[in-house]
Amino acid sequence: MRGRHNRLAVVKELIKNNKIDNQDALLEMLRLEGFSVTQATLSRDLKMLKVGKISDGWSGYYYALPEKDLISESEKSYIQDVRRGILSIEFSGNFGVVKTRPGHANSVGIALDILALPEILGTLAGDDTIFLILREGMTKEDLLESFKIRIPEITD
Repeated sequence: MRGRHNRLAVVKELIKNNKIDNQDALLEMLRLEGFSVTQATLSRDLKMLKVGKISDGWSGYYYALPEKDLISESEKSYIQDVRRGILSIEFSGNFGVVKTRPGHANSVGIALDILALPEILGTLAGDDTIFLILREGMTKEDLLESFKIRIPEITD
């Protein structure tokens, strides 16, 4: 099994270079590239990459990646809140404790919720600590992989 970061890069390339109109076709292309993933995993990957469908001009639709410049100013602001506020993250199973600068936990928790990382089920913030719950089947490594993609300055 190859890593998630590699798989996401391959998904992006496949979508960039092919007119793919459904997940089954994309799953088959991924299989040919050496990746074995479920439809649910692929759906999370597409959500993470913010993939949408656009019209082919006739009667169908195909997957398309968002333009880099389309990241909204508010999303950039939330990413900055996370970068600025997080000091450390520790996990026990699918529970995490995020330490932030004093007074930053609420803004970082809101930012994480709005960024809608597929690994995070929810957050509960205090003053300088956030209780983080990962979705069933997700790991710390999965979340850190998402951080590498969406918020690269965050490290474990």
